[in-house]
Amino acid sequence: MAFQKRTRPGARDDKKKKKGGLKLRKRKICRFCENHIKRVDYKDERMLSRFTNERGKIIPRRISGNCARHQRKLTTAIKRARVLAILAFESESFR
Repeated sequence: MAFQKRTRPGARDDKKKKKGGLKLRKRKICRFCENHIKRVDYKDERMLSRFTNERGKIIPRRISGNCARHQRKLTTAIKRARVLAILAFESESFR
């Protein structure tokens, strides 16, 4: 006589069967690659401020949509701008 495994409701097998909430999103394109920008300028405060949030943190690549090369250059440019006091390290309202 073969022994059958008893499954309880809510077991892992049941979770595998459910497919809900999966949405396909449009892939984000790197702005620098799209506009053929070769160099990220640390003096361009307006462009750099788009990639920092209101607290002054650098927005990660998965959210901004930059490629790895341009994200590294952007991070270096933001850090240079902070040292030269072009950008603030953190905003005034959070001090």
